[in-house]
Amino acid sequence: MKSFQDGLLTPDEERKLLALSSWHDALDDRALRMNCPDVYHDELLRHADEMDRLKIVTWQEWRDLRIEADQAYLRAVAGEDFTLRPK
Repeated sequence: MKSFQDGLLTPDEERKLLALSSWHDALDDRALRMNCPDVYHDELLRHADEMDRLKIVTWQEWRDLRIEADQAYLRAVAGEDFTLRPK
């Protein structure tokens, strides 16, 4: 198995891993999601679109990121974070 720490990833794989990690960090930004769901959603879409523009993700991965962003936005505007306990 390839390891990020062992330097066995190609530069493209490392770039993709870092970009997806950044996207998931934005997805997990509970404070932004609770306070500004529209900005939260726009940020996720912007990240996904930029990864697509730079050819970091495939079309299918881009689509899946946008679907996940849309679902997270719908949960945010429904107030899900206000009914769940913080982790």
